[in-house]
Amino acid sequence: MRQYSPDLTPPWKKPRPVPEVPAEPGLVVEEPGSGFCGAVIGCEAGTVTLEDRFGRHRVFPLQPRGFLLEGRVVTLVKPAAGPVRPARTASGSVAVHGARARVARAGRIYVEGRHDAELVEKVWGDDLRVEGVVVEYLEGVDELPAIVESFAPGPQARLGVLVDHLVPGSKEWRIARAVSDEHTLVVGHPYIDIWQAVKPSSLGIGAWPDIPRGQDWKTGVCRALGWPENTGAAWQKILGRVRSYKDLQPELLGSVERLIDHVTAP
Repeated sequence: MRQYSPDLTPPWKKPRPVPEVPAEPGLVVEEPGSGFCGAVIGCEAGTVTLEDRFGRHRVFPLQPRGFLLEGRVVTLVKPAAGPVRPARTASGSVAVHGARARVARAGRIYVEGRHDAELVEKVWGDDLRVEGVVVEYLEGVDELPAIVESFAPGPQARLGVLVDHLVPGSKEWRIARAVSDEHTLVVGHPYIDIWQAVKPSSLGIGAWPDIPRGQDWKTGVCRALGWPENTGAAWQKILGRVRSYKDLQPELLGSVERLIDHVTAP
């Protein structure tokens, strides 16, 4: 006698197997019950945390057939143990793992000094390498119009300049207004020095001290905060407290993002 399977369900009516997908950081999925769509930023204790494009976080249970990946139903599972790689760069961008640094563009971003360059590198360095943007420092902007003319910006070699203390009436403001090249963007922040663009709360202080005119501002800050009067050591202390864009004032964040967009525009 023929042997028949106890399951007489026709093949076309049997449920299709649902693939299991590791919930790796950066994976974009949708939770169909709520319609929430976001990138995986954490997975632990039977849950997964998603972040949407507005920065909102939601935690969902890891349950069978619980998510949509590119329109397909999947079951998210905890990734195998291994080195943890951040899903976001220090600037808040989605991290691109394994990508080689792009060949440097002809365009450049100029900043006033070494401290400015180090801060931009720490927060935006990953993004700049992916985009092939080089940051250089000028040791001041007194000769900015001549520097721009010497650079000779063009459609394929755009120039962006970040200026400290760019407020109406300041010396920096007058210098920036003298630059009229259509392929050059000069933006800045209102702070006396890039130090002030770091949030006081990130340093454990209530506010940046007011330093009387006529005193060296950085030395005065060290003195007022009870730090050794060594501005190089003080800057390393400040820079060491910066972990991401969240430690910086929004005026600086907006200016740097504008410069990157300007230099990388097609």
